Amino acid sequence: MGLADSAPTPRGGASPAGRPAPGNLGSAYYSLLGARALPPAHQRGNSCRSLAGPERAREPAGPPRSVPSSGRGSRREPRRPPPGVEMVERRFSKLVQKLSLLSLTRQYEPVEDSELEGLVAEEQCELKTIEREKAVIPLPPKEASKCQKEDLSKALYVDLQNGLSEFSVTQRRLIHGWNEFIADNTEPVWKKYLDQFKNPLILLLLGSALVSVITKEYEDAVSITMAVLIVVTVAFIQEYRSEKSLEELSKLVPPECNCIRDGKLQHMFARDLVPGDIVCLSVGDRVPADIRLIEVTELLVDESSFTGEAEPCIKTDIPLSGEGDLTSLNNIVFMGTLVQYGKGRGVVIGTGEKSQFGEVFKMMQAEETPKTPLQKSMDKLGKQLTLFSFGIIGLIMLIGWLQGKQILSMFTIGVSLAVAAIPEGLPIVVMVTLVLGVLRMAKKRVIVKKLPIVETLGCCNVICSDKTGTLTANEMTVTQLVTSDGLRAEVTGVGYNGVGTVCLLPSNEVIKEFSNVSVGKLVEAGCVANNAIIRKNTVIGQPTEGALIALAMKMDLSDIKDSYIRKKEIPFSSEQKWMAVKCSLKNEDQEEVYFMKGAFEEVIRYCTMYNNGGIPLQLTPQQKSFCQQEEKRMGSLGLRVLALASGPELGKLTFLGLVGIIDPPRAGVKEAVQVLTESGVSVKMITGDALETALAIGRNIGLCNGKLKAMSGEEVEKMEKPELSAKVRKVSIFFRTSPKHKLKIIKALQESGAIVGMTGDGVNDAVALKSADIGIAMGQTGTDVSKEAANMILVDDDFSTIMNAVEEGKGIFYNIKNFVRFQLSTSISALSLITLSTVFNLPNPLNAMQILWINIIMDGPPAQSLGVEPVDKDALKHPPRSVKDTILSKALILKILISAVIIISGTLFIFWKEIPDGKEVTPRTTTMTFTCFVFFDLFNALTCRSQTKLIFEIGFFRNRMFLYSVLGSILGQLAVIYIPPLQKIFQTENLGALDLLFLTGLASSVFILSELIKLCEKYCCRTKTVKTHHEVV
Repeated sequence: MGLADSAPTPRGGASPAGRPAPGNLGSAYYSLLGARALPPAHQRGNSCRSLAGPERAREPAGPPRSVPSSGRGSRREPRRPPPGVEMVERRFSKLVQKLSLLSLTRQYEPVEDSELEGLVAEEQCELKTIEREKAVIPLPPKEASKCQKEDLSKALYVDLQNGLSEFSVTQRRLIHGWNEFIADNTEPVWKKYLDQFKNPLILLLLGSALVSVITKEYEDAVSITMAVLIVVTVAFIQEYRSEKSLEELSKLVPPECNCIRDGKLQHMFARDLVPGDIVCLSVGDRVPADIRLIEVTELLVDESSFTGEAEPCIKTDIPLSGEGDLTSLNNIVFMGTLVQYGKGRGVVIGTGEKSQFGEVFKMMQAEETPKTPLQKSMDKLGKQLTLFSFGIIGLIMLIGWLQGKQILSMFTIGVSLAVAAIPEGLPIVVMVTLVLGVLRMAKKRVIVKKLPIVETLGCCNVICSDKTGTLTANEMTVTQLVTSDGLRAEVTGVGYNGVGTVCLLPSNEVIKEFSNVSVGKLVEAGCVANNAIIRKNTVIGQPTEGALIALAMKMDLSDIKDSYIRKKEIPFSSEQKWMAVKCSLKNEDQEEVYFMKGAFEEVIRYCTMYNNGGIPLQLTPQQKSFCQQEEKRMGSLGLRVLALASGPELGKLTFLGLVGIIDPPRAGVKEAVQVLTESGVSVKMITGDALETALAIGRNIGLCNGKLKAMSGEEVEKMEKPELSAKVRKVSIFFRTSPKHKLKIIKALQESGAIVGMTGDGVNDAVALKSADIGIAMGQTGTDVSKEAANMILVDDDFSTIMNAVEEGKGIFYNIKNFVRFQLSTSISALSLITLSTVFNLPNPLNAMQILWINIIMDGPPAQSLGVEPVDKDALKHPPRSVKDTILSKALILKILISAVIIISGTLFIFWKEIPDGKEVTPRTTTMTFTCFVFFDLFNALTCRSQTKLIFEIGFFRNRMFLYSVLGSILGQLAVIYIPPLQKIFQTENLGALDLLFLTGLASSVFILSELIKLCEKYCCRTKTVKTHHEVV
């Protein structure tokens, strides 16, 4: 039974229940749409069609309403109810809205079955639309680049002329979210701070502070706690600041864009974009998402933030064929890149984290900055000292038990000795040493953001470097000329300052203006067919065209362009591969002339003549072949070759010659690579450029002594991790790489055991900078993202500064070892004296105040000054230390024990010699023993200034702070001996000059013996060969 047969509610009346009787309406809806639960009554009360009077009021069916989206300031996606509930509620709500039952007091008419079926059919059509929108997924760039426009329209369900409807946008946003990056900062700040206390050495020092409180040594407890808090706070601040790179990356999404929706051009927030939106681009726009171009007009895009290469990319809307990497997709523009010239229109294929920059964002979010080798060494040292402390406690308790003494008493003594043995000054000394290293690096124009990174450079054995802007100057420069009549010229000078000369080969004749007609006409054509301007040594326009202007400046022809009036320009396009201008000379009634520049194979097609010393001659096949060979020769050198021609008509041009352009290596890079290689550091180039260019730069800078092995990003992508780890150390150049490839290369090197430094300046380098052991960004040309991701910044972009940083890193680690050797040998000696006297029931050779004075020397200025020892000039010649090398190596432990044995033996000898027959300790006995120990300490500090070099080799007066500290300690010791008030405090008495001379001679034995050991190691042991961590292939 249809609705027409149901009993309608009388006009002006109501159902017996006082409400309309929609029973059959509900049944019809239920039967037509299937057995689905109806929404609650309060959601369907007054939403049916009504009659306001005798005539039926029909409302036209409007477009479907969109689900309201959240405000533009919100970062959350709209909350969605469960799919089943959402579907039923929305379908019924829209149906009853179309029935328009306005109130309970109105009169109602029955609805025809056919009309209800139409409404249901419309609703089902809408459901299909929603399901279709859900099926829309972002297109991978490589797949989108091959699609015809019709295929794009079908794949993304979009009208390429009118764009998406608001309903489609809302549905797609529910699936794909907003076009933005959201950092996952779930870990609270307080938890990050507490994580700093998990360091083994920090835990050991906190335990030491707790024991000091228990034993009522409150001064020690306070000093240890303060030292721990300082170190922990500094480490926390550095880690917190290092997380800013994600915020900088999110700034690359432009705030606004121009988009076509519902057939109208709208200026809107870029975060509102969804896949399928049509975006319009113009000069100065930053691309708001990954976009497949469907219409372009002379479009040039600066992709240096994405690829690292400075030359703008010429874009097209033509579908591509064949395989290629992301950098070769000329019909795709990527989020964050900059429109430099022209305009275009395209369809969004990837937004937010599903864009290529989104991939970089996710990789950076997933990457954790690795622990530095120094941090690992300090962790291991903490564990070693913990075992040492427990060993002392156990040994004292065992001896006490064997002697029948109280276990608790011996445990207390053991704990006290163990606490005294812990070098609580070590974290502070390490921090001070690193801070001073950072300050020294700052003077050399290097900013270090994370303290331990300074030392990490000392064990870095692989440095991977981006090419453009790092190894090269990022200034396109003409280096070679070949005229059409066979003359060759060499161009000196780098950059856009016009400094340099053009020398004819082989005579080295310097050419100015038109002193050589063939060269002059070639340079003239390059200057006139040009849209670039150089102002204050900076190019405005394309770098390649800037190189041609700089060439004209070197020949005093930069004003030649002003002699012509430009009447027409045929712009460069990726299809024709040339550009031309039609000009005429000012103030002269002469024929118009065309100047053309572009790819050789395209330009030569328009030429019928060639220039021979200013005289046009017929272009013969032999002459054409000669020019072609020259073009190939220059290309094989990694030069970007441009052909130039001029003439009255496009089909009758005169070929003028070729210019070779390259981004040359930075000054000092070749020397730096050589020094690093000789010191055991392998330098590798990772670039997005082509193989030929990468090889040319590699040869110029002496990479791996000129014997190069290259690998493409595509090859890297296909290799499994184990295979890549086995091969990556043998490769010198990686070309055509993306951020994902760079990350994979860094990981493979690290898995092979390398400590990797990575230099870079672009967003494409950010992930690799963060994952490398040492990330090094460029200060001048580097993006904010790369600077935030890096640990170190080269202020003047000078690659050779890395040599100084490596040298500094090695020196810092040596200084830390020197300090540890001195402090442990001193503490072991003092503890041994006390332990021996306790175990054998002997009188204590040192009283409490004397032990306190020794601790001041042990942790005070003499010890601290060892951490600021200037870097050894030969440090760079030493091979990088292995990450497996710990601070407490076997060799260092042996030296510590030898020094301790000498100090203990000498001090016990004095104690035995000075003790009277009655075995009662006198002030003279303690004074001689105390002074002997202090002198031993100072001589021990002197020899600890270097582990390998004699004191006369490093320079006695080189570390002035050390000399002042030792002098202060000697004066302090003499004051303790000779000043009466201090004599009472320290229980000392005056000593004679012969006593002091005798003690000095005896104490110097630790210095003499240590120096003899260094001498034996130097001349008796075999010299270790520097092992580089790469294979020359």
